[in-house]
Amino acid sequence: MESKWLKYGTMLTISILVAVCLSVVCLNADSLPSDILEGKWRWMYICYTTSLIGFALLIITCPKYLKAYLPAIIPWIFILYGAIEATWGIRQVYGLTYSNHSLYALTGSFYNPGPYSGYLAMIFPICLYEWLKRKDGKKTIPYYVALSAMLLILCVLPAGMSRSAWIAAAVSSAYIGYMNYREKIRNSTKRYWNKTPRKRNMTVCYGVLALVIMVLTLCGIYQMKKDSANGRLFMWKIATYAVCDRPWTGYGWNNVAAAYGQAQEDYFAAGNYTETEERVAGAPEYVFNEYLQVAMAWGTPVLCIGLLVIGGSAYPGHRRKEYGLCGALLSLAVFAFSSYPLQFPAFVSALCMLVLACGIGALPLQKVWLRLLFTVLLLWGSYGCFRMYQQKSAALVACRQWSKSRMFYQSGAYEQAAESYAEVYEDMKGNARFMFEYGHALHKLHRTSESNAVLKEALQVSGDPMILNIIGKNEQEMKHYENAEHWFMRAVHRLPGRIYPYYLLANLYAEPAFYQRDKLERMVSIVLEKEPKVQSTAVKQMRQKAEKLLEGVKDKDSAIIHPEKEE
Repeated sequence: MESKWLKYGTMLTISILVAVCLSVVCLNADSLPSDILEGKWRWMYICYTTSLIGFALLIITCPKYLKAYLPAIIPWIFILYGAIEATWGIRQVYGLTYSNHSLYALTGSFYNPGPYSGYLAMIFPICLYEWLKRKDGKKTIPYYVALSAMLLILCVLPAGMSRSAWIAAAVSSAYIGYMNYREKIRNSTKRYWNKTPRKRNMTVCYGVLALVIMVLTLCGIYQMKKDSANGRLFMWKIATYAVCDRPWTGYGWNNVAAAYGQAQEDYFAAGNYTETEERVAGAPEYVFNEYLQVAMAWGTPVLCIGLLVIGGSAYPGHRRKEYGLCGALLSLAVFAFSSYPLQFPAFVSALCMLVLACGIGALPLQKVWLRLLFTVLLLWGSYGCFRMYQQKSAALVACRQWSKSRMFYQSGAYEQAAESYAEVYEDMKGNARFMFEYGHALHKLHRTSESNAVLKEALQVSGDPMILNIIGKNEQEMKHYENAEHWFMRAVHRLPGRIYPYYLLANLYAEPAFYQRDKLERMVSIVLEKEPKVQSTAVKQMRQKAEKLLEGVKDKDSAIIHPEKEE
């Protein structure tokens, strides 16, 4: 009886701990905008602070039950949250609840359909495996729960329009299907292969046909958003250059965007680029490849260690036939190749749970010294999470103040905005948007030196060329014309497809104290002739003003040729 109570008590405790750790995906009650994730990170860290202590106690008291039931419980917690997210998305599609982004109807608890679709794609193979495992036997409640969750996800996943999520779901589903029917597939292949040459040729034809269909499908997915795909390929190219510059130590997690921006600037400054690259280039916050992101942040050694940990947990999980968990891990790994899941606490928490569930079976927890070692590691991890919780709590308070103060900035009350931003400046130094807004507000107040100081700090965490433009305008206002030219040229090299820095250079060359006719005419010509990425009112206004600058040049020439007209 005591053993029975211990068994069910352990199962209940594991369920609560895992559910608490994964609950961050549904957290959406903070007053901050949905794209500010400080509240979710804070919640994740406090959940892991308590849950790691709970897991440490379970390792000491009942390691056998922990090892047996953790891999069995985690899939169903994932299925539960997957069903909640899919239902959330369906309600958004039908207008029954709000979306977290003004441009997209479908976001779930995320602020973008991309990561939302990736989360559902990660859970889909778990649902598929649990359904297939019970399909040929007696139809019980778990069978219908897994089937219902899978159908809900299938209803939403295509609407997310995330090609990365589709590919991740397809690859992981193929893995689940093969592992579930591998004996039948092997036997059928051998039977056809060992028969007459005609049957053998038919098998080869089917294989070639499947390969052709796969290639055509990938081509179709590529053509759906060709520029988007080319943009990601270009990002990976620039990120690879950045990694090669610092392969061992990286740039730091918060400095990836700045390092990417500098690498892109250097690439375009060299002049060896194509029109397509110029058109698709941007100023991304992430490189849309978490392997390159980690290598840029912490260096290739940390990337290799991380891959070894994930692979080292997936292999024993595969050997123990935890195909659902391994399929989810595979889906996340595929999705991370062309997206940015590790920027969201929901994915980080899911990755930790998947690695733990897949790898725990390979740990000889019956050894006392190993249990003590893992207990110490878990308690140390709990302390680290608590320290991060404290940091995120301070950052959350600062973010709330910033969120309230943004109304001053957005309404043009720059004096009040600058005063409010100054109060939280120290806590918000790592936030690129805050730093830009603060520096821009100071620029609008003509506090040029202070603005430049803030914007140069912003360059440490952002690759946005607008920062370079504002610094250049500050230098121009201080009559440091050569410095202004330097910063404007940097903005041109960082994103040569944008018209604004050329327009600023034209204005600079029109300054009486820095007048350079040839350069002015060249910049005006570029402003008038360059095809913008998106036609807008701002582009039309810049072109009108550029034409007036050119007319001013002609008037000066006319005055020089006919000086008597001035008299």
